Amino acid sequence: MTFLKLFGRLKSVVIGMVHVGALPGTPRSSLPLTQITDKACHEAEIYKDAGVDGLIVENMHDLPYTVYVGPEITAAMAVISAAVKHTCPRLPLGIQILCSANQQAVAVALAAGLDFIRVEGFVFSHVADEGMINACAGDLLRYRKQIGAQHVQIFADIKKKHSAHALTADVSISETAKAAEFFLADGIVLTGTATGMQADPKELKGGAVGGLFGAWMTAGQFKPIPQIILELPPAEQQKLYDDAFAIIRNLDWTDAAQLTALVMGNAALQQKLAAVLINYLSHELRAEIRYGD
Repeated sequence: MTFLKLFGRLKSVVIGMVHVGALPGTPRSSLPLTQITDKACHEAEIYKDAGVDGLIVENMHDLPYTVYVGPEITAAMAVISAAVKHTCPRLPLGIQILCSANQQAVAVALAAGLDFIRVEGFVFSHVADEGMINACAGDLLRYRKQIGAQHVQIFADIKKKHSAHALTADVSISETAKAAEFFLADGIVLTGTATGMQADPKELKGGAVGGLFGAWMTAGQFKPIPQIILELPPAEQQKLYDDAFAIIRNLDWTDAAQLTALVMGNAALQQKLAAVLINYLSHELRAEIRYGD
């Protein structure tokens, strides 16, 4: 199931975070699992009534986090997630188990009937406040295959918050995102440097301005724009041609090479043509546009 099928659209999806109470065995634990579960279900109902598009369950309060997550945490998260799923059966539901317990999260998702997991350390290594986190994509996707959970989508954090990324200082946000896509992530998660801080809008575009290389998602795959245009039905190609030609009809040109030179030398003209293309892809095809460096 692709992101589009899961949420019904590609843009402006709101996912509510259900931060469960400190789980049994963790330093701040003070409540029985039944009470923690009831509270998580109550929060999920609040989100549902507010109209969110999906939910994700996370053991936010298991401080301090450890890379050695015990079976008691996995078991508790399975119980809580199954209860939340029962409370909100029609909402897409995911899970993250801190810290970096990604295989455990896949197992819980399969057992509780969840739709996706949020993954730390999918590609490239980084130093987190819990210690060294190494890339897990290869092992994680093989594990997902082995247990028959291929339907569980992987949403991968890149340049994760609360972490040092000096090891990959020469790898940009855009390059990290492309690596995650290449390693078969179903989506990426980009945050600010700490919880509650927004992501840098420039990083969302992969650069200060970025070049349009976008694609739209069909069956979970991105396609280059030229390929999309070539695959359009003739009537749709003509419609796009007419819109673009209305912008260049008054230019003095005799062949494609001359027209290309005129367009490449005129920034305002480039922006108008790009706007036509983006408008068509976004509104006619309901496409998600992506930007490269």
